[in-house]
Amino acid sequence: MTTISSSAPGRARAWVMAARPATLPAAVAPVLVGTAVAVHVRHFRPLPFLAALVAAALIQIGTNFANDLFDYHKGADTTARLGPVRVTQSGLISARAVGYATTLTFGAAVLVGLYLVTVGGLPILLIGLASIAAAILYTGGPWPLGYHGLGDVFVFIFFGLIAVTGTYYVQAGAVGRGPHVSGEAIAAAVPVGLLVTAILVVNNVRDIETDRAAGKRTLAVRLGRRASRVQYALLVATAYAVPLLLWLAHVTSWTFWLPWLTAPLAYQLIRTVSTHADGPTLNRALKGTGRLNLLFGLLFAASLL
Repeated sequence: MTTISSSAPGRARAWVMAARPATLPAAVAPVLVGTAVAVHVRHFRPLPFLAALVAAALIQIGTNFANDLFDYHKGADTTARLGPVRVTQSGLISARAVGYATTLTFGAAVLVGLYLVTVGGLPILLIGLASIAAAILYTGGPWPLGYHGLGDVFVFIFFGLIAVTGTYYVQAGAVGRGPHVSGEAIAAAVPVGLLVTAILVVNNVRDIETDRAAGKRTLAVRLGRRASRVQYALLVATAYAVPLLLWLAHVTSWTFWLPWLTAPLAYQLIRTVSTHADGPTLNRALKGTGRLNLLFGLLFAASLL
């Protein structure tokens, strides 16, 4: 365990670091897009929207706490880590405290989710339980998903397909024709999932060497740096094709091009990830991809409205 200097952050700041607020766009963007699809079919419901937003943020923060804790126990976080400081490994917060925080955060998500279950019924209960289970099993348990190259798939599914369609469902899915998820909601979930997955790819490209040394076989470790850079470029570029396809399918109007306003940022990020391997630069690219995800989500939602 590293020695904490006198310049170490205070307790409150350490908890903010553990929560990793820079990752919250991955939770916010899917809810905004799913809500925009619900508004598009004239079934916006403010309370389910707010509850979905809070629950998504709590699950994201709980996931961050769990990853910090489990990666520490599995030895994946060391002093050689290139990413932001992990509070458990660095000794800023005890493992026991982080464990309690993980339980409390997921517990709060469950309490908010109980209201959503009253709105959406059994499908929402299953989605909520599966989301929390996936968050824990990503780095925890005897066979952690992230350690076996499945993180990218599960991030796309839970932060893309399930988050967007689940948000849509609690507002519009049980109205009129009975329980359903529209094809528009499923299509709108795809670019969101692609960009959230791109965030994970940057993180894993940065950590290839330390993950390999710790036995953490992420997809980036399995594919190698060059192929993972191609994967990142494809994920980001493909996200921009979906708004065009929705316009061609007469789902959206001429405003389909709004998300393309973020294309210069996307291009710069692809260049950075493709040409740099140092930790500080990739950390900036990681934050930049989070911003891209949020900006794209906002403008994509606006185009759906």
